[in-house]
Amino acid sequence: MNSIKSIIKRVYTKELDIHKDKSVYDLFQWKKVDVFMKDYKTGKILVDMKNLEFPINYSQNSCDIIASKYFRKAGIPKAPHYENSLKMIAHRLVNFWCKALKDEGLIETEEEENIFYDEMVYAFLNQMFAPNSPQWFNTGLALSYNIKGQKQENYYYDEKSKKIAAAEDNYTRTQASACFIISIADKLLGSHSISDQYVTETKLFKGGSGTGTNFSTIRAKGERLSGGGVSSGLMSFLRGLDRNAGAIKSGGTTRRAAKMLCLNIDHPEIFDFISWKAKEEDKVRALGKMGYDMSFEGEAYETVSGQNGNNSVLFSDEFMNKVKNLSKNPDETIELTGRTDDSVNTTVKVQNLWNIFNESAWKCADPAPLFGDRLNAWHTCPAGEDGVYNAPYNRINSTNPCGEYAFLDDTSCNLASINIFKFYDTDKKFIDLEGYVHVIGLVQLVLEASIHWGQFPTEDVAKKTYMFRTTGLGISNLASLLMVKGYPYDSDKARTLAASLTGILTAHSYYVSSLMAAKIGCFQKYEINKTYMKRVIRNHARSAGLLDTDYENLNYNPVRINHKLLLDENLEDISHLLKESFKKAIEYGEEFGYRNAQVSVIAPTGTISFAMDCGSTSIEPFFSHVIYKKLSGGGYMTIINPVIKTSLKNLGYVENEIQDIMDYILRTETVKDGDLQYEKLADGKIEGAPHLKREHLAIFDCANKCGSGKRYISPMGHVLMVASIIPLISGSISKTVNLPNDATVEDFKNVVLKSWELGIKGITLYRDSSKASQPLNTSLDENNNLDLENMTYNALMNKVKSLQTKNTSSKANRVKPVGIRYGTTHPAQIADVKIYTTVNRNENGEICEIYITTDREGTIITGLLNSLSKSISVMLQYHVPPKDISRMLRGQKYEPYGFVQKHPYIKYVTSISDLISKVIDIELNDFSSCQVAPDQYEAADKNEANLERVYDATCPNCSSTRMARNGTCMVCMDCGTTTGCS
Repeated sequence: MNSIKSIIKRVYTKELDIHKDKSVYDLFQWKKVDVFMKDYKTGKILVDMKNLEFPINYSQNSCDIIASKYFRKAGIPKAPHYENSLKMIAHRLVNFWCKALKDEGLIETEEEENIFYDEMVYAFLNQMFAPNSPQWFNTGLALSYNIKGQKQENYYYDEKSKKIAAAEDNYTRTQASACFIISIADKLLGSHSISDQYVTETKLFKGGSGTGTNFSTIRAKGERLSGGGVSSGLMSFLRGLDRNAGAIKSGGTTRRAAKMLCLNIDHPEIFDFISWKAKEEDKVRALGKMGYDMSFEGEAYETVSGQNGNNSVLFSDEFMNKVKNLSKNPDETIELTGRTDDSVNTTVKVQNLWNIFNESAWKCADPAPLFGDRLNAWHTCPAGEDGVYNAPYNRINSTNPCGEYAFLDDTSCNLASINIFKFYDTDKKFIDLEGYVHVIGLVQLVLEASIHWGQFPTEDVAKKTYMFRTTGLGISNLASLLMVKGYPYDSDKARTLAASLTGILTAHSYYVSSLMAAKIGCFQKYEINKTYMKRVIRNHARSAGLLDTDYENLNYNPVRINHKLLLDENLEDISHLLKESFKKAIEYGEEFGYRNAQVSVIAPTGTISFAMDCGSTSIEPFFSHVIYKKLSGGGYMTIINPVIKTSLKNLGYVENEIQDIMDYILRTETVKDGDLQYEKLADGKIEGAPHLKREHLAIFDCANKCGSGKRYISPMGHVLMVASIIPLISGSISKTVNLPNDATVEDFKNVVLKSWELGIKGITLYRDSSKASQPLNTSLDENNNLDLENMTYNALMNKVKSLQTKNTSSKANRVKPVGIRYGTTHPAQIADVKIYTTVNRNENGEICEIYITTDREGTIITGLLNSLSKSISVMLQYHVPPKDISRMLRGQKYEPYGFVQKHPYIKYVTSISDLISKVIDIELNDFSSCQVAPDQYEAADKNEANLERVYDATCPNCSSTRMARNGTCMVCMDCGTTTGCS
């Protein structure tokens, strides 16, 4: 019989059995790296660390993120008194996990401890896996450095006394969990009351963690109170909690708190909840017209409510079946019921609720759908801790803010992700399944160790985390693997491979959990939940193809693994391992039970994906073909995603063909800028590349259009990927379906309904440009450090003067337009000020004059606009490129500013100067700075398409605008800061 000893074995460090004088750190080559980071906006230096030690294969970006985010900056006993080597982090993490497992009884001998230590250090340094951020922050500080910190209000379950105990200090135990679900009761004071919610959320936000809560227990407005009078209603309390979250932020930083607010579809205030954020967006737009700053951290958003959390509506199957039936019966109804007082009960049309939900999501991406009965159909512990099956408090009522952790209220989960691409051998063209399952088993031990020596922010969370011991292992960098395998992301092959590998992860994790249970016992509440848990695991096995019987207690048919497709693709080993893994998970679970109630989730994995040098995050597709390699001296080098070359080679292209295709994607154009000229990316698309076969194009489809190309992954492609993986995951999946700006409310309805029909537990929809404030991600093209965008008027005039020295006469030739000119007039209205911008061209079609007038005759503004017109026109006649003038004017902020009327493409500006900048861009056929573009428009400069367009997207840590959507969160591509909780 297998035991936990079979998991702790040498796979990657066998050399150390032969060379006893070597350590695991000797298996890596090391380099010295300088890390320098500054705030893009203020120029303030954020990190300046010299001579740091990393493995030689780590990118500069990975080194920057790890050093800036995770290296302990103070308190280390030995000089230089801060962590300056990744060896130090690896040791403090793995050493802590070793000692915790030894204390728990899962590691018994010194040999087992040494093997576990070496294998985990190797996997960590080789970027095969990474734990979630709280582990990097907290784990092992006391054990390695005697850094204990002050006593905080943290708790753990003391197995000896069988009671909750207060942690002695902040770091002897670890706060390793990023995900929390917190309950709330319908009372003002006491445990789990509304006032207690303020305290609990504040503690979680202070520690950098996120919290999710279903607020359906709170009485609606107008419900009677026991002491007389009526309730002020749910929404009044939600607004108060929202302001608290905005004040506390998260982890003491400027990052907004990670918070999920969930409400059942039958709550009397559901209409107000659904439309809450959409109405607040309307207020932001109105404030913008009055001149208030509309950036996400600006005064407009600070003034309105609802901006500090993600909202979700918990739909029942009953409601969704009525939605499905609306074409036959448009008069379907649902009753909204009071929590304690049926006098507020009302019957409403399903059609009305359905419309307002999708209209609100279409307007501002909130709320998102959660499918409550789908969540609970896969619930392993519906009897909770008291044995009352399916009681409201024993159901899954909410998720964490990012949506991947779905379990009982007042529990937590610590996460880790495996870099799946690390297990693909590019030379032998096969997936190292032995190594993959080996690392899965070891990381499950890591997550279990983090519970054993963990601590938690509330007594209830400490108790229930101990009782159920949920863990959250997932994968990252899926898109890299799919591309090198030659599988389009939106294809049955890709979905089958992704689901199979995820199924292996879940099955092997449950198997390892059963081995832990055999050695030290099941999770405390296993016995009263084992019937349900075994049923869920059997249903997983049915989706995996091990069992061909009907699903148990499901009212729909989940997606099943297509084993014939696996065999056709010569993936027999994956097919066999998937079935065998579930067979062992079931057989060993029948005999020994399980140590953990859940074992797997798909988290967004933003920062830790960058730490692992992943080409893509989580299960997300690539953003684009072109990526940027950060250089140690500052700046970036433009390169093609390296897996494209490997993919082309695997597809049979020869070396010269591959080089031609790579050159096509990276083709440049020469840009002249005064005395300087430089090369910039010309397009970035792969369509039309020489030698590339048409049937291979889909393999290289990305989340966005690349360059002037037309191809991208359709919204339903994202939905189908989630639907394929979800029946093989314990928890849920953090995923956003991105829809184009011209998507309709009907498109939203179709995606939501299809997601429910396919068995998805929850999903987020985002329509491009749907937020009021919309600064696009800027490109990495900074004009070779000319910084023209921030150039002052005097500086630009100096540049004009420098042009005068270019010819032998030391005088530039000013070409004044003569005779009749032709031009275009752009009417626009900012607030109540009408602006007319006329752009004239010479006989060669070049812009030679710009006149700006207003309807405010005889005012100061008229005189200033005349002066600005003359200045710009003189610059143009001295051959200053119009795009340089546009950059100088872009983003200047003064009144009047706000929303723009009467212009078809420009909808928001920060000043008249900003308006003129956009007009110049339009005249140059560049609509990238506009909110609307003509249907036939194809962008020429596609550096801006390298990241998915995100709105209100300035990094709160470094002010970079290179923000990208990542699951339901956003992540900074420069410093790795995430807006989520993991």
